Amino acid sequence: MKKARSLAAAGLAALLALTGTACSGSGDGSSQAGGQVTLKLWTGFTGGDRPGYDTIVKDFEKAHPNIKIESTVQPWDTIQQKLPSAWLTGQGPDIAAVSSDPNAVAQYVKTNSVLPITNTGSGYTKINTDAFAPGIVKEFTYNGKLYGVPANFATLSLYYNKTLFKNAGIANPPTTVAEMKQDAKKLTTGGKYGIALADNNTIQMWPILQWLEGGDIVNSKNCSVLQTSEGQKSLTDWTNLVVKDKVSPVGLTGAEADSLFSAGKAAMEMNGPWAAPGYKSAGVDFGIVKIPTGVDGKSATLGSVAPLSISAKTKHPKEAQEFLAFWTGKATQKKFSLQTGFPPVRTDLVDDAELKANKTVAVFQSQTADSRMYLPQVPSATKVDSDAYVPLIGNITRGKSLASETATAAKTIDSLTGCQQ
Repeated sequence: MKKARSLAAAGLAALLALTGTACSGSGDGSSQAGGQVTLKLWTGFTGGDRPGYDTIVKDFEKAHPNIKIESTVQPWDTIQQKLPSAWLTGQGPDIAAVSSDPNAVAQYVKTNSVLPITNTGSGYTKINTDAFAPGIVKEFTYNGKLYGVPANFATLSLYYNKTLFKNAGIANPPTTVAEMKQDAKKLTTGGKYGIALADNNTIQMWPILQWLEGGDIVNSKNCSVLQTSEGQKSLTDWTNLVVKDKVSPVGLTGAEADSLFSAGKAAMEMNGPWAAPGYKSAGVDFGIVKIPTGVDGKSATLGSVAPLSISAKTKHPKEAQEFLAFWTGKATQKKFSLQTGFPPVRTDLVDDAELKANKTVAVFQSQTADSRMYLPQVPSATKVDSDAYVPLIGNITRGKSLASETATAAKTIDSLTGCQQ
């Protein structure tokens, strides 16, 4: 789960190494010499999908010989530390993937540090927002203006260990949440866990379980619904499975959950396409299927997206927006998907024969319509996660009172979001 994993040590090292160089340059971080424009780009894509992003940059430069992209890849922690002040002072990059958290765009909008994107439409050099996966345009729109495009898009699917399923006498992976719970119990045996459920330093899994059980975290007014009967009910079964049936270790980070599955010690895990190469390298005989359907008969999963935005102080807004148009273009996204296993950020590739033939891409892409964002545009969403939701899951899976803990989390959430019933 490299998108959301904390890399504090690596981030500090990168920060020290980059202190004297990354922010130096020509005022706004871009330059122009001999008719050629140079755009500086910062991203946090340090994982196995990095070559796919490098390919986008190379292909753009080949198609636009008058524009050079100076790309700097660094840990998300480093970007989050440096970018706010860099953009405020005009010393940062022209373009940046500002965070692995899509809600982070809001902070740059508040400080007038990010450029509204205006060249939307359907032409080759325009950003075709109509083709984006559900919820993305809304996620990056504030006061009627668009401030970012998806740097990538992924859904979480269910990975399962074929060997462990066979050994447990289970012929097929679960297709309903009821089967998923039954299988998790049956597969918890002989020092093996039925499922690896991370609850901290990870891309969130527990909201998916809540959605499948008919619950949620906040309502349309950004008020907590964790304390409602529906909210508590949506957490009850899975909490009991962890506390009483020990289907997953308690307090797993994303890295620890990945390690359990890689070692063949967990039979299931919800994860994104970035995980597949590592599991293959570990020699796990695994399959990937859609998240099972919930109690309402419908499937739901988490949609994960990182925003790509433009500095308000760039001297080359036209070229920067042209780069975003290329990045999210149909041909680019198809090539990126085939190279990385990520689904494209666009919905108009769903019937593409080559993508459908790629089993990894096909599974994740098939869930695009079922995907939901985590705390989309909820005020102080990052703190809602860190100060309320993560502690809630940590406490209830350690046996503390569900009613008491959801009530406490609700108070924290409502105070952070400014909820007014």
